[in-house]
Amino acid sequence: MGNAVKDGWLLARALRTPGNTQALDSDGWTALIAIARAEQMIGTLAWRLEGLAVPPTVARILGDARASAEQGRIAALWEAEAARRALAPTGVPLVLLKGTAFVAAGLKAGQGRSIGDLDILVPRAALDAVEAALLDAGWEWVKPDPYDDAYYRQWMHELPPLIHRERDRMIDVHHTILPLTARITPDAVGLLADKVEIAPGLFTLSPNDMLVHAAAHLFADGDLAGGMRNLWDVHCLVDEFGTQGLAERAAHHGLAREAARALRLAAALYGDGATLRPADHAYLRRLTARDGWGRATRPVTRLGFYVRSHWLRMPPAMLARHLWTKWRKPAKS
Repeated sequence: MGNAVKDGWLLARALRTPGNTQALDSDGWTALIAIARAEQMIGTLAWRLEGLAVPPTVARILGDARASAEQGRIAALWEAEAARRALAPTGVPLVLLKGTAFVAAGLKAGQGRSIGDLDILVPRAALDAVEAALLDAGWEWVKPDPYDDAYYRQWMHELPPLIHRERDRMIDVHHTILPLTARITPDAVGLLADKVEIAPGLFTLSPNDMLVHAAAHLFADGDLAGGMRNLWDVHCLVDEFGTQGLAERAAHHGLAREAARALRLAAALYGDGATLRPADHAYLRRLTARDGWGRATRPVTRLGFYVRSHWLRMPPAMLARHLWTKWRKPAKS
């Protein structure tokens, strides 16, 4: 397979049908591992290929990736427990989001998953109490900046990021799943009302709301960075829970179109295929934009989705003002 196309599709096909990797030559393995690392999916790939015969060098790399993912899982669970303890006196339930939620609930989406920050969801009315509790427990602001602080608090769906002064771990405190400036306004109260308790004091979103959150993050907020990993989450959640009631729940949150696209693209990459809309091909082109060394490719496509992400986040006048302010700040320093 030395002459095979080496972009994100190489990784998608390996995750979908692990046995196909048996036909890879050395260049193919190099490309597959490089792309998996670039997409922060090397642990997921290692989990999917476990038990298969692979070249010795590849076996060592995948073994290290499995060990690293396990260390990341343990660290994420401890960070969640530390946050639970910090928030316990406030009475605010700790609703875990994204990767930490997957591993804490023992879901397929958490197997081998790379986990970065701890993302949690709390009621907007409880933000002051949550912020004070976290600061008392050793978290502090990552980069104190008056403009950024005011911007987060007035317009974003989360507090400015905090980092623990001893453990060097970040926490993102969300009060909804899309910026307040976005054209879509999900039902944050409903997200919390349908939470699922997975351990004493620890909760996740409902399965359908997890899927809606993944779709919102990809298609109504972000520029598709990390999209292959997020669509693998979607694939695993659908495989584990199905899609009963998803269309209605997504429509309730104003995210029916985004959820439907997430299902189509996840099926195209990792499932049995899907009937794609014309625009879906542009999304797949962006999602798979890597070369055989894991480097970003298709800069025009990437730029288009980057501009689109900012356009979705805020009205044009606000966007222009925000970008102008951010652009001018380095000149002042």
